Amino acid sequence: MPRLKNGERPENMRKSLKTIFRSIGKYRFLIIFSIILTISSALLGLFIPKILGDMTTIAVNSYPEIDWVSLGQKAILIIVLFVGSALLNYGQAYILAVVTAKYTKELRERILDKISRLPISYFDKNKFGDTLSRMSNDVDVMATSMARTIADTSISLTVLIGVMAIMLSINVWLSLIAFVVVPLSIVVVGKIMKYAQKYFREQQKTLGVLNSKIEEDYAGQIIIQSNSYEAAALDDFNETNEKLTTVARKAQVFSSLSFPVTHIFTNLGYVAVCAVGGVFVVEGKISIGDIQAFIQYVSRFNRPITEIASTTSTIQSLLAAGERVFEFLEQSEEEPDLEPAMTIEKVKGEVEFHDVNFGYLDDQPVIRNFSAKIKPGMKVAIVGPTGAGKTTLINLLMRFYEPGSGYITIDGVPTREMKRADVRKMFGMVLQDTWLFNGTVEDNLRYGNPTASFEEIKKAAKAANVDHIIEALPKGYRSEIAEDSDNISAGEKQLITIARAMVANPPMMILDEATSNVDTRTEQLIQDSFEKLTHGRTSFVIAHRLSTIRNSDLILVMRDGAIVEQGNHRELLKLNGFYAELYNSQFADSN
Repeated sequence: MPRLKNGERPENMRKSLKTIFRSIGKYRFLIIFSIILTISSALLGLFIPKILGDMTTIAVNSYPEIDWVSLGQKAILIIVLFVGSALLNYGQAYILAVVTAKYTKELRERILDKISRLPISYFDKNKFGDTLSRMSNDVDVMATSMARTIADTSISLTVLIGVMAIMLSINVWLSLIAFVVVPLSIVVVGKIMKYAQKYFREQQKTLGVLNSKIEEDYAGQIIIQSNSYEAAALDDFNETNEKLTTVARKAQVFSSLSFPVTHIFTNLGYVAVCAVGGVFVVEGKISIGDIQAFIQYVSRFNRPITEIASTTSTIQSLLAAGERVFEFLEQSEEEPDLEPAMTIEKVKGEVEFHDVNFGYLDDQPVIRNFSAKIKPGMKVAIVGPTGAGKTTLINLLMRFYEPGSGYITIDGVPTREMKRADVRKMFGMVLQDTWLFNGTVEDNLRYGNPTASFEEIKKAAKAANVDHIIEALPKGYRSEIAEDSDNISAGEKQLITIARAMVANPPMMILDEATSNVDTRTEQLIQDSFEKLTHGRTSFVIAHRLSTIRNSDLILVMRDGAIVEQGNHRELLKLNGFYAELYNSQFADSN
């Protein structure tokens, strides 16, 4: 989140409030009803001190023959008011609990839906942990803060206004003494609230950074330990954690100042009322029961002011969390597909790049004047040094990014004139980093084709040389696995992803460095599976191990974003150019 200038804070606070109010629009009637119940509960409780004061006056005036009948009636009325107030308060709490539960559920669904519509460029620039923090921590803060703010503010304002009215009805002069503290408290609290807001924003932002570090360190423990990086990783974490502690402490300290400062003003008013009220009783200007009730009302009058002051920290948290959540929800999405979009009834697999240029930054091109034609069923290898643009080419082919100029066609149809989902369904992908979700082996294999039968799944597993591995698991195809499972090796996970691609049965395949992290025997198994997987399909293989792509129909040699050579393995070796240099260097390294 960008750091905001001091002069922009009020605008951002107002914007956050407006955005939050708009987002809860569908629940406005339930919220209004809960506020009505809250106000009704508070109003019933307001009359109790006045009735208690009347009871005191009755007892004093009727002494020594106390009017027990009148006192009994007043006592019954107080009990009815207590019970009625409690029931109404329970009703509003129940409604707000339902609203906040539904609202948080809706927010998380919106965030998840937003994730599916964001361009890949967003995830390239933003950390996963920060997005996760917005979806979990910030949404939770919004839920708890919103419920508390609505309930506390409704009660406090009702009590404040109601008490003011009753106090004025008892004695105007005593009321003016009590009221003088209000504007002073509001000014002080407003200043503190404005100053504390920047720390609450920074607190939520730093929490997102901390979550990112935790997620990265957890996922990368093997790398951290193998490089003896534990101390440095811990220092890095401690630095961010210390920053979060400092910012959180400042946020809480400044927001908490509102309570004692307000308490000072209200107690000064309370003391003044007691002193002047005692004089009025002696002079007979007010009854002892009324001064007893008035003093109780002064205490109640101070309480909502103090509670409103203490609620400011809750409001700060709500605004800061809401700002982060809705900032994410307002991120630019992928450009909408053209309507009507073109479709391909039966994909043949002819792919052509037409003078494609692309750069992640406008002034730093990655692909330059790239043109190539791939015939249906061809196995195309894309090779070149790191940073040559190999993976970028695949990103363009899948429409994760759009070319800066030029275009790509599939069976003669420009991909930009098709729906992104339709383009991506044409390809199956097997990546260097295997991805398996929490579930059974069968569920993972069926991921790309939910309607596949068990026979189709088992056939694909056999073709991928992984059936015997799955059957050896405790529950076979019903065994639970995940990306971090330790009951199967990295190579076995890769074979499962190949089988998953076979079950999906796409017309074209993309294989991205899929054998780079396995041993020689597993590499051979994967290579055998690849041959079955790519048979009859147009396929694109990105590989650093050039020995694995010697049988490719076409090898595109990339360097600095451009094709410098193309042909099959024998043709490129005869050229004795850049490909031959790469191949011979690997052969020399292997010896």
